[in-house]
This record gives sequence, C-alpha cells and structure tokens, in this order.
Amino acid sequence: MQLNKSGLRPLGRAVLVKPYEPEVKEGLIKLPDQVKERMSMIEQRAVVLDVGPEAWVKEAKPRASIGDHVLISRYAGIMAVGPLDGQQYRLCNDNDLFCQIEEAV
Repeated sequence: MQLNKSGLRPLGRAVLVKPYEPEVKEGLIKLPDQVKERMSMIEQRAVVLDVGPEAWVKEAKPRASIGDHVLISRYAGIMAVGPLDGQQYRLCNDNDLFCQIEEAV
C-alpha cells in the first residue's frame, strides 16, 4: 500500500505521519473553543504514511502499519512540507506513537 506521495522518506526510526482533525458530530453539548484548544494541545491524531527501516526493530511487533490512524504527542517530531505535493507532514520517532485509533462502527 503506497500512501506516501509527499517526496519525504523516513530514515532510521522515523515515522512519517499526516496529522488530521477528527470529525466532530453535532450534539446536545457544545464544547467551548478554550476546551477544544486545550484538547488539541494534548493529543494529535495522524495517519501513518511511511515507516523508516529501523522502526520498532527491538519490539516484538510494530506499533503501527502504513494506513493506521494513530495518536501521537502534540509536539513530537518535526513538521515538514512535502516537496512533491506541498502539504504539511510530521516526522516523529517510532516511540512517539502511543496508540492506534480504532474506527467507529
């Protein structure tokens, strides 16, 4: 599966992810902007696009695969612009991926 069309190739333990904002469904309770901002400073959702060759080599199995939705620290890694498509991406260490996000059914 080839999701990486950015022109960026992670090296070593690096993982290339594309941050995204989760879709917010309208409900009875409306969160104030201050609460939304505080939540966005804590976590960052992203899609794994590419994985460096040394990521998770000391672990029994990889934490994530290409195409997985994951949760990373808000300030993990560095932001980079893809030279082929001009979009913003993030390169973070393999240990900065904390969990996979399961799709709601």
